[in-house]
Amino acid sequence: MNTPTAPRPLARSLDDRMIAGVMGGIARRFGWNTTLVRVVFVIVSLASAAFPGILVYLLLWLLMPNEA
Repeated sequence: MNTPTAPRPLARSLDDRMIAGVMGGIARRFGWNTTLVRVVFVIVSLASAAFPGILVYLLLWLLMPNEA
């Protein structure tokens, strides 16, 4: 029988990071592939002229806590 597990909190990853661990933390929280999250983020950022994507990343970097 599968026991339900509590979802992981949204936090920056300490071991799966390229810059600040934001994308690694999002991928870990939702159980997604980290590389896929990064690729989708870059594509969406480039499609929006990069500025909003960079701004979103910086805001997440400031607002998301580090993993415990």
